[in-house]
Amino acid sequence: MPRNSLLYILILSVGAIFIGRLFFLQVVDSKYRQNPLNNSAVTTKFAYPDRGFIYDRNDKLLVANQSSYDIMIIPRDVEPLDTLEFCNLLKITKEDFLKRYHRTKNYSPRLPSIFVGQVSKEDYAYLQERMYKYKGFYIQKRFLRQYPENTSANVLGYISEVNEGLLKKNSEYQLGELVGYQGVEKQYEKVLRGKKGVSFIQKNRFNKEIGAYKDGMYDTLPIPGKDITLTLDMQLQMYAEKLMVNKRGGIVALEPSSGEILSLVSTPGYNPNMLVGRKRSKNSYLLFNDTIKKPMLDRGLQAQYPPGSPFKIINALIALQEEVVTPTTGFNCYHGYKYGRGGFMKCHCGIVGKPISMNTGIYRSCNAYFSNVYRRTIEKYDTAVEGMDVWSNHVKSFGLGNFLGYDLPSGQKGLVPDSNLYNRYYPNHKWKAITTISNAIGQGEVLTTPIQLANMTAAIANRGYYYTPHILKKIGDSINSNPKYTKAKYTSIDAKHFEPVIDGMLNVFEIGTARGSKIDGIQICGKTGTAENFTRVNGERVQFTDHSIFIAFAPKDDPKIAIAVFVENGYWGSRWAAPIASLMIESYINGEIKRDWLEKRMLEGSLEEEYNKQLEIENYVAQKEE
Repeated sequence: MPRNSLLYILILSVGAIFIGRLFFLQVVDSKYRQNPLNNSAVTTKFAYPDRGFIYDRNDKLLVANQSSYDIMIIPRDVEPLDTLEFCNLLKITKEDFLKRYHRTKNYSPRLPSIFVGQVSKEDYAYLQERMYKYKGFYIQKRFLRQYPENTSANVLGYISEVNEGLLKKNSEYQLGELVGYQGVEKQYEKVLRGKKGVSFIQKNRFNKEIGAYKDGMYDTLPIPGKDITLTLDMQLQMYAEKLMVNKRGGIVALEPSSGEILSLVSTPGYNPNMLVGRKRSKNSYLLFNDTIKKPMLDRGLQAQYPPGSPFKIINALIALQEEVVTPTTGFNCYHGYKYGRGGFMKCHCGIVGKPISMNTGIYRSCNAYFSNVYRRTIEKYDTAVEGMDVWSNHVKSFGLGNFLGYDLPSGQKGLVPDSNLYNRYYPNHKWKAITTISNAIGQGEVLTTPIQLANMTAAIANRGYYYTPHILKKIGDSINSNPKYTKAKYTSIDAKHFEPVIDGMLNVFEIGTARGSKIDGIQICGKTGTAENFTRVNGERVQFTDHSIFIAFAPKDDPKIAIAVFVENGYWGSRWAAPIASLMIESYINGEIKRDWLEKRMLEGSLEEEYNKQLEIENYVAQKEE
């Protein structure tokens, strides 16, 4: 074929493709022809819906809305204006004006964007009278969050302007719109936000608005967001927050029969109203950059601590399941446990040279007893590798060492060691049970979060199963029936093994380490704990005051609440964590507090001196290294 003919065929083919595509767009496909956004004489305006309200389990209002006003801009409609006068009116600088203008214009010259957000009601009336002078700008009403009570900021989260990443991924949002960050606001954003309405305004050749485009046939009304009800008990939550004033740590309380989160406390916290309005940016900078108190860290979900003595309960259950001990098996304690070549683990159970059974070992928290129990479990198998993996799988069946799958967006996995971990630590594989003996008392490589320990406690209260913890109770009037949260998950421990362990936990309150926090009329089963507190400063390992830990559930035979309390630098479990847990249990079950003396001590007690002391030591070590 001649080259000229080939060229003519190529030109005709390309032309046919273009003509066919134009015919399709103009005649067949009406999507672009009917879209008002393609009409340069049409202005788009959005109407923002009410965001859904948030309630606690008893229908007490946690989050509402308040009116706010945004100064909107449509960049292509902006006409020359007195910039200085306009900036003074909006209380911004000229540099800020130019930055905002170019940002919105680059985003879209024809779509409305927020120019200045969250103008107060007081400023609205003053601005409304003067906005006619500034073409391309108008005032848009919207709603901001309002918090009737200063509580639960870590649970609720906050709303803020969408970032560029979300704008690229989700076309439903426009520049300057608000979206949920952290907590419930983020997790249930799609439910709470609703759907914005849109109206298209026709303009004449003089750029003046003359009415709705095509009589409003493309306009839509905003659809309000749905209200949601949380499992949270606001009264219990606020009481726990009061008990934790001037203390740092996390508290999680669950309903064992459902997995519903009754309380999720992280202290120090912050007033959720700090992240509302035009002061939000300033306050968020202060909160997010506080590296000492870390108010934006949800310690209930994200802080990882050694579990300490509460972990002994798991080792007791595993040993019973593996049939290496019975409830009556006894071990002697001589002020501690000797192992290896000169290894010695101290113990303060106070029983010397007499056989200690499981019940006594639990309520006296004997380190020697649980070291023997743990060692027997690992050494039951031919190799430490096999024994460690069996033990590890039992532990993980309680929800430890991984994300629980709860419906909140943040968290940490914790750590449950297995043979792979120790093989990495000891490349020659020369490790055995006594190498890992600290796991016996929750001071080894094991790390847990408060919600994991609370879930573990709920599994014990249920005698071997748990429901995935969750915060959502209802959307509108519809109960949360997601099988992820309504189907029980079973541990690897047979139900028959829980009763002797639970009897020991009951004696922790009756005659053991938490007897000072006993409540008349309520059978509480619990376990005190003390976890060593180490941190690294410029590579140097430094030890500080131990953490105070406590787990409990009540009542013994019909559990209504399971709880885990961590108090950082709180010395031992019975000093802070156990009293706080028992007061919360008393408040939740009885509806009142009769132990005024204990409540007064917890409310007025402070650990700020301990935290200041730790900070001084950290600064000293850091300066010494420099």
